[in-house]
Amino acid sequence: MQAVEKNYFYLLRLRWGFTLLLLAGLVGCGNFGNTNLPMGANVTPIEKINPQQDNTSVYIQGKVEKLLPLVKQRAYQIKDSTGKIWVVTNQTNLKVGDRVVIKGTVRYKNIPLAGKDYGEVYIEEQ
Repeated sequence: MQAVEKNYFYLLRLRWGFTLLLLAGLVGCGNFGNTNLPMGANVTPIEKINPQQDNTSVYIQGKVEKLLPLVKQRAYQIKDSTGKIWVVTNQTNLKVGDRVVIKGTVRYKNIPLAGKDYGEVYIEEQ
């Protein structure tokens, strides 16, 4: 009877060990896109980006939410915990769900309509 209990506990430990190994492998194989930041680079929260930063260089980090093919370029909507912003880039390898770090220039497009400004802030990747 003791031999059966020893085998049972051995198989139980083996099963838990395999499960933990499998989970570690799944977490380590996620697709995070380009997430390398140069030393000293600060990521700007998307909510902090505003029209007054036009022509300012920033790093943003987030998840690709949407993509829009343009002529010779693409636009990706990037979301972080503070908001969303569109990024115009020549990259074509990003997919919805990818986690990315992007260096770009803040751009502001003024769209006046009936005396109001309906402009949009976006990032142009460098």
